[in-house]
Amino acid sequence: MSVAFRRDGDEEHLEPKFEIPIPPGPNLVTARGLAMIGARVTELEARLAELAGAEEAEIKAAKRDLRYWQTRQITAEPAPTPSGETVELGTRVTFRHNGKERTLDIVGDDEADPAAGKIAFSAPLARALIGAEPGEWLPFAGKEDALEVLSITVQD
Repeated sequence: MSVAFRRDGDEEHLEPKFEIPIPPGPNLVTARGLAMIGARVTELEARLAELAGAEEAEIKAAKRDLRYWQTRQITAEPAPTPSGETVELGTRVTFRHNGKERTLDIVGDDEADPAAGKIAFSAPLARALIGAEPGEWLPFAGKEDALEVLSITVQD
């Protein structure tokens, strides 16, 4: 039989498993975000200990997750405590966009959960808001005066 038609196993046809992508730029975190990362590392270390006799694929996935979170923990840069005078990482901002009032927390990349009102400091909307003061109008999405900052509070 020709070598071209011989197959040693199915391994060569499995989809490769890649590392979890790390967001570009600095790993700025809030105090709450740093605690969340630490808790995730602890949880994954405990899970790996429990997976001693589990399937290899499950162990590899847990190790991959642990590598990601350990990297995020090592590279974490706690953001300075915000003053509350301008929109910064660690603040809650209330603003008006297209006539609708919204409130969002500006957080680190790993803490972001848009459905819960937490957006990463690297998100376009957060970048447009950072540095603004209450009463200020800001351009966004190619439109002048698209955002009006109403209030800013410091998050715990």
